[in-house]
Amino acid sequence: MFNGIIFNTGVVKEIKREKNSIYVGILTKINFNKKDIGSSICCNGVCLTIEKVIKNKIFFYISNETLKRSNFKNLKLNQMINLEKSLSFGKSISGHFIQGHVDTVAKIKKIKFFDKAWSVNFKILNNELNKFLIEKASISINGVSLTISKIYKNSFEITVIPHTLKLTNLKNLKVNSLVNVELDIFSKYIYKYSN
Repeated sequence: MFNGIIFNTGVVKEIKREKNSIYVGILTKINFNKKDIGSSICCNGVCLTIEKVIKNKIFFYISNETLKRSNFKNLKLNQMINLEKSLSFGKSISGHFIQGHVDTVAKIKKIKFFDKAWSVNFKILNNELNKFLIEKASISINGVSLTISKIYKNSFEITVIPHTLKLTNLKNLKVNSLVNVELDIFSKYIYKYSN
């Protein structure tokens, strides 16, 4: 479980592609050691398990299921990745509950600049998931806890404040970029049990 408050990023330094999976090495300033092998780390919103630690690099196996639901199929060398360690008991939760179980990807349709903040309009590529979008609800974009500010017929909008842009890879987004999206778990459960 994560809370989507990102303080650290990493850079993809190794990619080994197989037919139905990829193996990735990420360089990070976060201190990991061999005791962390098997731990869950949120990488751009996707919960991955550390398979190996070599100096400042952590390695992950990314399965076909994850590749289908995320933007990792387009992963490139030197790409910046948002990183978050899993929550520990007693840690404050200032974002929202994020499982790291990415639902889909969304494409950026438009970016507007307001002073130093960004207003970003997204279109979810799986239209069936639009029913879970609720104005003022939480949403995870590349693992960052954000709030939906507006809902449109085929898109939604969020505002990214300067502090979040400074600490995350959201500052690298452009029109047509694909991002990982995890919808608010509570909206999914409420929808399921009310229908």
